[in-house]
Amino acid sequence: MSSIVVFAAPGTGYRRRRDLRMSAHRIVNPPELGEPRGFSHAIVSTGAIVHLAGQLGGGGTIAEQFDGAAGNLIVALRAAGGEVEDLVSLQIFVTDVAAYKEARPDIGQAWRKHFGRHYPAMGLFGVTELFEPDALVELMGVAVLPG
Repeated sequence: MSSIVVFAAPGTGYRRRRDLRMSAHRIVNPPELGEPRGFSHAIVSTGAIVHLAGQLGGGGTIAEQFDGAAGNLIVALRAAGGEVEDLVSLQIFVTDVAAYKEARPDIGQAWRKHFGRHYPAMGLFGVTELFEPDALVELMGVAVLPG
């Protein structure tokens, strides 16, 4: 799959990637909503939509499971012909929101390992249980393939 590079005037919502690639999607962060940290308020996309099923990961901690679930999500995304930059929305389901918040430093490390500095529109949802009895976190996403 070839990369699409978008050149846009500063302030138009396009964000340059550290690896010098630019997002093919327009990231929108209205100043009225405050500067987002670790997510984007909105992403405008055009292309083929890929709905990524909920993914679980192994391990005994929420950070270990997040790491595995993120890796599994990327495997599914790449199998569908996409790359990390094509992920426009991510839903994180956790059985313990307080534990997730406490583990943010380790989860942040796992995030950077899989997603770099790409931050899609995101939501964190506390749920009573997940499909697997020992699961603490599940990731589900939507990607839009350019073109």
